[in-house]
Amino acid sequence: MAHAALATATAAALVAGCRAGAVTADGQRHTRPDARARTSAPAREAPPRPHRTFTHKPKATPGPAKARPPRAATAGKPRRAAPRAAPAVIAFGTSGERVRELQARLRRLGLFDRNPTGYYGTLTRASVGAYQRAHGLPATGSVDQRTWTSLRSTTRPPAHDELYPPTTSPPAKPDPRCLTGRVLCISKSSRTLAWMINGRVVSAMDVRFGSQYTPTREGLFQVNFKSRDHVSTIYHTPMPYAMFFSGGQAVHYSADFAARGYSGASHGCVNVRDKRKLASVFNQVRAGDKVVVFK
Repeated sequence: MAHAALATATAAALVAGCRAGAVTADGQRHTRPDARARTSAPAREAPPRPHRTFTHKPKATPGPAKARPPRAATAGKPRRAAPRAAPAVIAFGTSGERVRELQARLRRLGLFDRNPTGYYGTLTRASVGAYQRAHGLPATGSVDQRTWTSLRSTTRPPAHDELYPPTTSPPAKPDPRCLTGRVLCISKSSRTLAWMINGRVVSAMDVRFGSQYTPTREGLFQVNFKSRDHVSTIYHTPMPYAMFFSGGQAVHYSADFAARGYSGASHGCVNVRDKRKLASVFNQVRAGDKVVVFK
């Protein structure tokens, strides 16, 4: 029985050989120190890790809003609405006889340097503004009742020729040689012809001149002869109502000028495009009357 118990104990020890310990002869388990514990140096205790204290930064809270300084002039005062402009009696962008009268009156004062067109555009608005500034009125460029009343009291009613001028551009100031006697006063700068008697303009019309290679001569001349139904012997073109003043150069009607305007030029003559007006002047002009051509 003793041997059987010992054998059983020994077998149990072999099965449990992975454990640190042995069985004595009396069957009692005897615990031995672990082999690793006997052969290795005693373990050193690691120094304690410092204790970290985690602190949560509080979220920044917005401070009190800074008060805006009050406006110096309007603090605590209700805003005033902008003054409404006076209604226009002649409005920008319109056209008609009233606009033509407005332009003629402004031109009389030297504020509108065009012939009346009957259209209220940017040039007319600028002229109205100039008048308003000169007369202590709000310079809006719009013709309200106050401006219109002031302008009409300042200028006289325009004549028919002022409302419907005979030339595209205003005639130039007459040359001093045009102020006496009977004269065809011809300005190259304004491209106009004025039939004048003793300094008074009887009739005016648009004209064009010779090209760069066949210029119209300038100076003081006289009408040498007239030819109602003249035809050029050089160019074989009609020259109705021709009034010759310098060699082959003459004042005459031009169908080309009437059709093409200033896109063409003459061979040195003074072309007229208003046939009716020229016919009337042709009947009044006499041989020996003066012709003045100036820049």
